[in-house]
Amino acid sequence: MELVNVHEAKTHFSRLLDRAQAGEEIVIGKAGKPYAKLVPLSPATSRISGIARGSVTEAFFEPLPEDELQAWE
Repeated sequence: MELVNVHEAKTHFSRLLDRAQAGEEIVIGKAGKPYAKLVPLSPATSRISGIARGSVTEAFFEPLPEDELQAWE
C-alpha cells in the first residue's frame, strides 16, 4: 500500500482510481497520517429479475400496526 497525500490524491484522482480498479489499495493521508483507503470494489452480482412471484397489493402500502412499528425502533 502506498500513502498518498490529499493534494496529490486530488490532482491524480483518475489515475488512483485506475490503480484501485487494477487491484491496488491506496492509503490517502492527511498531514502524513493515514486518513482513508481507496480499494477496489468486488464485482457486482447480477440481479435476477422476476425471481419474486405474485404482485404488490394495496395492503402493501398500508401503515404497519403499532406493535410492529415499535419492534423496529
